[in-house]
Amino acid sequence: MQLQTSATQNAESNQERRRHVFDLDDFSRAEIEEVLDTTESMKEILSREIKQVPTLRGKTIVNMFFEESTRTRISFELAARSLSAGVINFSGRGTSVEKGESLVDTVRTLQSLGADVLVIRHSQSGTPYLVAQHFQGSVINAGDGCHAHPTQALLDLFTIREKLGHIDQLKVVIIGDILHSRVARSNLWGLTKMGARVTLCAPPTLFGAARFWQAAWPTINISYNLDEALDGADVIMALRLQKERQQAGLLPSLREYSRFFALTDERLDYARDHALVMHPGPMNEGVEIMPEVALSSHSVISDQVANGVAVRMALLYLFTT
Repeated sequence: MQLQTSATQNAESNQERRRHVFDLDDFSRAEIEEVLDTTESMKEILSREIKQVPTLRGKTIVNMFFEESTRTRISFELAARSLSAGVINFSGRGTSVEKGESLVDTVRTLQSLGADVLVIRHSQSGTPYLVAQHFQGSVINAGDGCHAHPTQALLDLFTIREKLGHIDQLKVVIIGDILHSRVARSNLWGLTKMGARVTLCAPPTLFGAARFWQAAWPTINISYNLDEALDGADVIMALRLQKERQQAGLLPSLREYSRFFALTDERLDYARDHALVMHPGPMNEGVEIMPEVALSSHSVISDQVANGVAVRMALLYLFTT
């Protein structure tokens, strides 16, 4: 009960500061820690026989997913239902969007129908910012283009802290399609604010201009050699490689990419004994990560999926108006 009272006070204080979750670039370290601490309380709720509390009873959460999703959409739905909120799942298919209605008009309609929170995933970067300009409730970014995926970054941070006890000064290596990854960008903001030492590793064609990354995050390291990057790593995060990168001429072949950048058992030997292996999913096994690594004792991929529900519960609890 004391935990609930304390969390409620924190939530009221936090709501004065922000209503929306667009990315982690404008989160302070204290705010991130508050989300992670609240997530621990939410995990306790999810461990009960009855995994539901009445905290958001009477609130309506609308999941607006204009991109296909399994993990993120379902975890937001479970999170909302666990807090007793009403949930509406919305996509462009079978709605007025197909008849030409603009996104802004759709948002205004949902506002009129009584929605309190819009959780939005969209292929266009910046869409959540536009939506927030026309919505009086809270907007949570569930992934926008190549820009950001803050809830994924927060569940990654929580999983690291849960498994290793802290984040500060850990060496975290992020491997793969850095250039196009919203997961990488949000994790860079979160990890660096929490004091991690981050190394990015990818082929040059999947980096873009190195000076861009170091201008935004001056403390990070950049490597084109995976074996060197993994030396002494505490956490290894493999990103999903989209096959259209090969079709766009950014890679000679998937086999070539796998030869130099796939996470294998042999390469894990360069990392520390307690190293965690992470992946945002869905995985291309045999391309960016080998099946035996994904199923090894180092892997916390299943924990990431499970923690996604608790993290999204924490965000709905803290930032729902």
